[in-house]
Amino acid sequence: MVRCGDVLYLSGQIALDPNTSAMNAPDTVTEAKQVFSNIQAVLEEAGATLDDVVKLTVYVTDLGLFDQINAVMSEFLSPPYPARSTVQVAALPREATIEIDAIAIAK
Repeated sequence: MVRCGDVLYLSGQIALDPNTSAMNAPDTVTEAKQVFSNIQAVLEEAGATLDDVVKLTVYVTDLGLFDQINAVMSEFLSPPYPARSTVQVAALPREATIEIDAIAIAK
């Protein structure tokens, strides 16, 4: 994470378990939940919350997963939702199917 004034730029998060550094991705929903939990933990470390997120970029290896990721996102975020871009990519680190980076405003 990089802080520039009140703006927090979070590097892309994949579904790494913070305790073991192993991938936690037995299925798309679990993988997405771990990704959002990781984003939440980084934000909390910086004194922010998911409510402070203004922009997400979602990288996914299959756009067919979009609905499942969107459903998980709605469990972690509240309206009005952050602006979001979704991009299909050929591959992600550690054979992840989802990676998300974020921009937040620290209050």
